[in-house]
Amino acid sequence: MSLKSDWKIKIFNYVEINLLTKELISFLKKFDTPTISNTLDIYRGSRSADGYTKYPFVSANPKLEPIVGIARTAKIKASTLPVLSPENVKSIRLSYYEYISKRSELYPDASPVCLIEDLDWPNPTGSFWGEVNVSLHKGLGVAGTITSGLLRDLDAIDKNYQVLANGIGPSHAHVHVLEYGSSINVHGLNISDGEIIHADQHGAVIIPDEAVSMIKNGINHMTKKEKHLIDASKKDNFNINKLREAWEKAADEKWEG
Repeated sequence: MSLKSDWKIKIFNYVEINLLTKELISFLKKFDTPTISNTLDIYRGSRSADGYTKYPFVSANPKLEPIVGIARTAKIKASTLPVLSPENVKSIRLSYYEYISKRSELYPDASPVCLIEDLDWPNPTGSFWGEVNVSLHKGLGVAGTITSGLLRDLDAIDKNYQVLANGIGPSHAHVHVLEYGSSINVHGLNISDGEIIHADQHGAVIIPDEAVSMIKNGINHMTKKEKHLIDASKKDNFNINKLREAWEKAADEKWEG
């Protein structure tokens, strides 16, 4: 058990630990990542400039549902040859696959999500992600990938596995895994092993553990508030006065939960 998991178990009781259920994960997949980001503003009581990616991604398949799961982290590099022996490089790679496939002890219903920082960013040189690695990670039960590195084999990769990458490139160059399980930065998002992640073509956000208990009610509350504005704007008689009325109705929407 990691220090992070041990710390969490001391903080949360059994009921709270198991709040990220299969049912909640399925619910969260129905909403895009901007909706989750807005809901976290309700949780914090204010807006924030942290906890989400800041730069755009290339999506392997924008039509896929969002990724929801537990972060498994790693760092790669492709612009230079590995300093380690081929045997050590192989050993690290296989140990990485073992690590990336482990499910969370704290949230056993949630699949691992692969987050990889490419140390060549913002000028990644070689792709770690293509037909083979997509197939391996999907087979190991990984829910999807978010990386500041490159993606290739667009026609050959499994269309049901999401990769959010910095860009597209033809070569793997000297790509190799340097480390795994450490804190990383992907497109401006600082994230550590074990954190809850929600991601789609817009990018990724961290869902704090403490927010899990309110996020479903938060989404429902925010959706109701926004519905007043959207519905009003679609009516033929919409004008600034109707906007003011809708704005007041949205502000008066009561929290349930």
